[in-house]
Amino acid sequence: MNETLKTIHSLRSIHGNFSSQEITDEDLKLILDACVRAANASARQSYSIVVVEDRDLMKKLCGYAGSKALVFCVDYNRIMDVAEHLGHRFSVDGVIPFVTGSTDTILAAQTAAIAAKALGIDSLFTNGIHRGDITRVYELLSLPEKYCFPLIMLVLGYPKKEPGYLKGRLRGPGVVHYGKYYRATADELATLVQQYDDSEKHLGLNDTWKQKGFEHYLAWFYTVWSARSGKKSGKSQMYEILERTGFLESDSVKE
Repeated sequence: MNETLKTIHSLRSIHGNFSSQEITDEDLKLILDACVRAANASARQSYSIVVVEDRDLMKKLCGYAGSKALVFCVDYNRIMDVAEHLGHRFSVDGVIPFVTGSTDTILAAQTAAIAAKALGIDSLFTNGIHRGDITRVYELLSLPEKYCFPLIMLVLGYPKKEPGYLKGRLRGPGVVHYGKYYRATADELATLVQQYDDSEKHLGLNDTWKQKGFEHYLAWFYTVWSARSGKKSGKSQMYEILERTGFLESDSVKE
């Protein structure tokens, strides 16, 4: 296994247990220079990256704090501003540009995590920015209200202590499909359940489901974890914000 693959296979999430050690400006620049090299549609880089260095601000945004944090936003404002500067019009109303921009944004974010790990820096991807009142993110970071949506936050830093294990990942039937998509068989589904139940694989979120009286980890996952938020009537705030930003308007894209 070469060094690149070793870096990818060593990726792990540090859930808030970051030390006070700071990331150097040089390393931050290396991470940013690497992540903007990620593949992107039509060479547009339809995203913005907000660098957060204030730990108190990080906590207000997502509940966690490290040395640095990067908020990756789907963002077409720069592209639209340049078009206007040149006397042209660039329209991004609709869900298709949002999906395209989200792909660009996530590719850059994952590349940032890999680049950080290559420098010995750990990370945590969190959608904590979507919990609670999402408008706080716009206010705290002065994000534009139109054509910009904070998609994911990457907290960077060094762990206070080494995690006891590396989280497992599924890689067999039901995840990897050869040639065409196929639904897992009953035997394969049973194997998936057993894999999650195997505490040595560390596939789940916790190992306390047995103590809570569940026969299988996934029984806890479906009945407790997945039901946390419950079913709410009406539009979610996220849906309303996507409407406000213009990403849920017409699907017409004019270039």
